[in-house]
Amino acid sequence: MKKMLSMLSIFGVAMIATFVPEAAHAAEGGGELTKLGLALGAGLGIAIAAGLGGLGQGRATAAALSGIARNPSAGSKILTPMIIGLALIESLVIYALLIAFLLQGKI
Repeated sequence: MKKMLSMLSIFGVAMIATFVPEAAHAAEGGGELTKLGLALGAGLGIAIAAGLGGLGQGRATAAALSGIARNPSAGSKILTPMIIGLALIESLVIYALLIAFLLQGKI
């Protein structure tokens, strides 16, 4: 896990270093590299948000069902907070979708 995280951070630093010289062009309307960065940001942003949101919802549901299986009488007390938590997770994914649409509009 640490190796993957370090590889992702190295990739992120390389991407930032690639787009720094284009910052001057961004003020003038942007170049092709700026548009590429916006497209990659929009695509990767929504992909990561949707994937991690799905994982979070799966883990929350599994934990709630496990708790209900252990104590069936607590089902109603577990179900309501689970639904609220799932709605909050989904709202974060919808915010990521909105940001992706805003980035796409700048291309």
